[in-house]
Amino acid sequence: MTQDLLSKAEEFENRSLSHMSTSDRVEASREAKKLILSINEIYKKTKDSKLMETMKSLTEKKRKIEKRLKGKPLV
Repeated sequence: MTQDLLSKAEEFENRSLSHMSTSDRVEASREAKKLILSINEIYKKTKDSKLMETMKSLTEKKRKIEKRLKGKPLV
């Protein structure tokens, strides 16, 4: 199960962010959240540093997606 999650996370990290529609970005953000929470459940039991690094990189990519979704602030 851990290997399956890590392979899905790696595939997600290697996915291109360019030329995504808004609905694709929302879907990608939700997928990232789901992956992060699933990996976190395993991390709580094993305390494996590799899992933590994977969660950090997924979170960083998720933040980039959400930043693009929210757009520039109107002043």
